[in-house]
Amino acid sequence: MRLSVKAVAIVSAILWGASILLVGLINLAAPAYGVNFLHGLSSGYPGFHASRTVLDVLVGTGYGIVNGAVGGYLFAVLYNFFVPRVEKANPKGNAVTL
Repeated sequence: MRLSVKAVAIVSAILWGASILLVGLINLAAPAYGVNFLHGLSSGYPGFHASRTVLDVLVGTGYGIVNGAVGGYLFAVLYNFFVPRVEKANPKGNAVTL
């Protein structure tokens, strides 16, 4: 069974972007929450700083949406690349043990 590349990219973008948005908003209300997570993101996303502002939360969310979409796209493409090889090697549909 192949994956829909578009669907996986969209779902990954929504989940990763929403995760960053949620942690960022909670951090605005409770400053101790998610500090290490946000500092880790700020080291990988240029222009995003864990400075506890609404603008930084939105910038981080934007990066998360793009990053999630690219990651989901690459995952689905790689998955679909290897699926036909497994299906050809196992035409009856039985479980393949690795």
